[in-house]
Amino acid sequence: MLERLFQLKAHNTNVRTEILAGVTTFLAMAYILFVNPSILGETGMDKGAVFVATCLAAAIGSTVMGLIANYPIALAPGMGLNAFFTYTVVLHMGHTWQVALGAVFVSAVLFFLLSIFRIREWIINSIPLPLRSAIAAGIGLFLALIALNNAGIVVKNPATMVGLGDLKQPAPILATLGFVLIVALEALKVRGAVLIGILAVTVVSILMGFTPFGGIISAPPSLAPTFLQLDIKGALDIGLVSVIFAFLFVDLFDNSGTLIGVAKRAGLMGKDGHMPKMGRALIADSTAAMAGSLLGTSTTTSYIESAAGVSAGGRTGLTAIVVAILFLLALFFSPLAASVPAFATAPALLFVAVLMTSGLAEIDWDDITVAAPVVITALAMPFTYSIANGIAFGFIAWTAIKLVSGRGRELNPALVILSILFVIKLGWFNA
Repeated sequence: MLERLFQLKAHNTNVRTEILAGVTTFLAMAYILFVNPSILGETGMDKGAVFVATCLAAAIGSTVMGLIANYPIALAPGMGLNAFFTYTVVLHMGHTWQVALGAVFVSAVLFFLLSIFRIREWIINSIPLPLRSAIAAGIGLFLALIALNNAGIVVKNPATMVGLGDLKQPAPILATLGFVLIVALEALKVRGAVLIGILAVTVVSILMGFTPFGGIISAPPSLAPTFLQLDIKGALDIGLVSVIFAFLFVDLFDNSGTLIGVAKRAGLMGKDGHMPKMGRALIADSTAAMAGSLLGTSTTTSYIESAAGVSAGGRTGLTAIVVAILFLLALFFSPLAASVPAFATAPALLFVAVLMTSGLAEIDWDDITVAAPVVITALAMPFTYSIANGIAFGFIAWTAIKLVSGRGRELNPALVILSILFVIKLGWFNA
């Protein structure tokens, strides 16, 4: 049955290798079980319900990817997208988390339609590569600011807006040690480095009496507080157009980049340089995002950590199925997730930020018409506390600078249209 479903021999793999690859991928991305409830919980959502929704969304998404596309790519609620959900849409813009879930659902439906009608290629091809790198880097800087704040290293300051926290407190010290541990383990190629870092900080914090211990295993919490609580009608308000677009836009590029990167690592790219069954993979991703919003979590997307499983030999959808099974087993570890303090997940956020900002190395810094919009995009996200605003500023800056510098021929209709829409949004509607 497994051979028929996943064509193991054709992909030069076997069941044992696929299981090992699945376990490897799970360990690399299991940190989301602790980070997602911590981030979304700040909106007022029930952390136990978010934990269950995270497990189920990851299991559903990975299963669909494995069965429909037969790719060794796992899915879960995306980093950056959960931060945008909490810190921009809910805490900054003032919308309820129910409306934010509605926006996630609408963006997922749009993503599904774009995948079906193949409009995705037109959109992606219209956005310059440097802007894509800038968006990823901006999200990384945004996550870094959140991480440093959660760790108590960066705090509010009425005189200077932000300032240095009290570094003698347990939170900054443990968070710093956790980050060093994660980076060191990653450098040593230790599997599950991020997960180990989170658990190490949590254990030390509990042993030293800084945080309470809630246990390890129990029956899964109730999903009722978040299940089907999305407000689709509220999400269709004109003021949320840019929010829906930001969810869609970030998921579109983040997911496409992940799929291509993992496929290259696994040797699954076609001779023409295109990824076969890309359409199926995108349908799986958008289906998972819709399911996640119904369950009660932010956008579910493909995880670049799937590359860890590919490095361990994963080549088919069986790897993703193994990840899905492990996420279902994780449902019984909710007390452990509830015991993890914010300063224990802060190192993980900061580490992800490091990975996301690395794309700036590919920018042509000698071309000022490229460098300026890239820097504006990346800085606008943390400084306006909004991924959507960063994307808008980046598009507008790129288009305006190219036009005024006499290089309008480098623009395309889609880029110009999107820039005009962003000007209207920022100028006439609440940013």
